[in-house]
Amino acid sequence: METKNTHLSQTIKALCSDQSTDLRAALNFEISQEVQSVVPDWIELIPAGDLVTGRDGRSWKNTNPQKIIQSFVDNQADIPVDIEHATELKAPQGDPAPAIGWIKALEIRDGAVFGRVEWTESGRLIVASKQYRYLSPVFLFTKDEFEIVRITSVGLTNNHNLFLKSLNHSQHQPEETSMKWIAKLLGLPEDATQEQITKAINTMQTEHQTAMNRAENPSLDKFVPRADFQAMTERATNAEKALEDIKVKSLNEEIDSAVAKAITDGKIAPSTKDYHVAACRQEGGLKRFKEFVEQSPVIASDSNLDGKEPPTGENKAMNSEQKAIAEMFGNSPEDLEKYGN
Repeated sequence: METKNTHLSQTIKALCSDQSTDLRAALNFEISQEVQSVVPDWIELIPAGDLVTGRDGRSWKNTNPQKIIQSFVDNQADIPVDIEHATELKAPQGDPAPAIGWIKALEIRDGAVFGRVEWTESGRLIVASKQYRYLSPVFLFTKDEFEIVRITSVGLTNNHNLFLKSLNHSQHQPEETSMKWIAKLLGLPEDATQEQITKAINTMQTEHQTAMNRAENPSLDKFVPRADFQAMTERATNAEKALEDIKVKSLNEEIDSAVAKAITDGKIAPSTKDYHVAACRQEGGLKRFKEFVEQSPVIASDSNLDGKEPPTGENKAMNSEQKAIAEMFGNSPEDLEKYGN
């Protein structure tokens, strides 16, 4: 298994082979803590001086720290704080690279660049329990001048390069107070032992990793592949449409049957068939039509012709008007038939 130094060395070598104007490097150093707290809010990222030299002999220029501040402002994004440069090494490979803190602001103090950190809960515990003691900022620098221009991320590490104080260095707070503070954060009693605190931290880290694994590999019994979901949705839509078609067909058949019967029963005239069919297709129309037919009188009695033509010629009966005229002139029905009516 490659060491952390090997990973860092390979990353720097690969980045330095880039032909772009800005190259990337990482510095490892201890963080100065000037506040009375176990975990500092402000940390030193780039030491003061025109030339910044690491323990390994490499050097970079820091003649314009204000440019680093301005680059941060122009980028409009917080700087991630991670473990062992996960942002630079793991994230590009698609591996989890959770941040344990975020640099929210930068400022210059006597030529050095400081950053204000907003730690996550796990980040505070990691720092307070001294699992990692040093910082390693990753920054861009110009190819020709080796001038530092922007900080891209900050990694917690146990291998430092610059000559600065450790992350956990504190001259103001005794270890006993620190342990009580950590125990309180973990929900343990203040008199919890170091073993209990360590166990609680390890449990929290295990649970965090388990949650990350579940997010990356969800249980199949709780999720359906997109293709299967789309197929099921299409089948359901088709089934609903088929059912609706059956309902419409059945309704139309019932309407036709009801209207035809009403015509046969003499309740409506055949010429009004289309009107009543259209009315029945409206919401609640069939029910209203049936009630109407039930209460309506017969408007056209059965002719008893059964499709036959009405009788003509000799069997034609006189109407009342014809009969009155015949009686007035003393004519018989035969006379009218003979001479015309």
